Amino acid sequence: MTAPAAWRSVLYVPGDKPRAIEKARGLRTDAIILDLEDAVAPEAKVQAREQVRLALRAGGWRVPVLVRVNGLGTEHEHADREMALLSGAAGLVLPKTEDARAAASLSLGLPLWAMIETPAGVQNAAAIAAVPGVAGLLVGANDLARALRTQPHPERWPLLYALSAVVLAARAAGKVPLDAVFNDVTDADGFARECAQGRMLGFAGKTVIHPGQIAAANAAYGVTEAQAAEARALLESWETARAEGKSVATHRGALIEQMHADEARDNLTLWAQQRQPEPTS
Repeated sequence: MTAPAAWRSVLYVPGDKPRAIEKARGLRTDAIILDLEDAVAPEAKVQAREQVRLALRAGGWRVPVLVRVNGLGTEHEHADREMALLSGAAGLVLPKTEDARAAASLSLGLPLWAMIETPAGVQNAAAIAAVPGVAGLLVGANDLARALRTQPHPERWPLLYALSAVVLAARAAGKVPLDAVFNDVTDADGFARECAQGRMLGFAGKTVIHPGQIAAANAAYGVTEAQAAEARALLESWETARAEGKSVATHRGALIEQMHADEARDNLTLWAQQRQPEPTS
């Protein structure tokens, strides 16, 4: 999981909405989460599971498709997990993951994406991320804010410690940290600001709840043509210096070393990944 990968935008799609699931196939998101938990009413859980099973078995997905299962101890827990495992899901998303034991119990068979959305989850994020089967951590800010009794703030000041704790835990374990959803799908400026903040904090991408948010997330967490050109130029300076037997180099007046070259290569890898052809359907 240490290699750079495109997780710029990860779209939640309700599992009981077959039209939304089908539409998601043609969207330019980097991954999809078919949701059996919060997005589905209790009376629709069984129907949603069947809809997700059919969608997964149909195949034809161009991006990883994860399944957010109902939480540990719920009546749908085992059936959700069995369906996802047998139907070809790319991973499980476990809501309200609070400790490493819970993560380890589900880390067999499919990659696990642990949702950190409680105070205990934040406190145990490092241990959760260290579980071998865990692929990444996702912030669930709505439940976390409610549990912490915080007040809304446009810059998410009350949650900054928790957000950084999740990034630190994921990065230390070589896993992928994904930022929380932005609730107001009509506030494009607010969404863009939150994406910029998440990128600054170190998140790899953002979970989204509406197709209209995908492009902005991809832009915020992607690599521009200008950034790719600068990465190539830096690598040229670095490789010239190394060919001369130097362990450091100067590029545009600044000293650079191996870590700068590694970052440039990561950026070029992401740039290449995000230039994949647009979906045809």
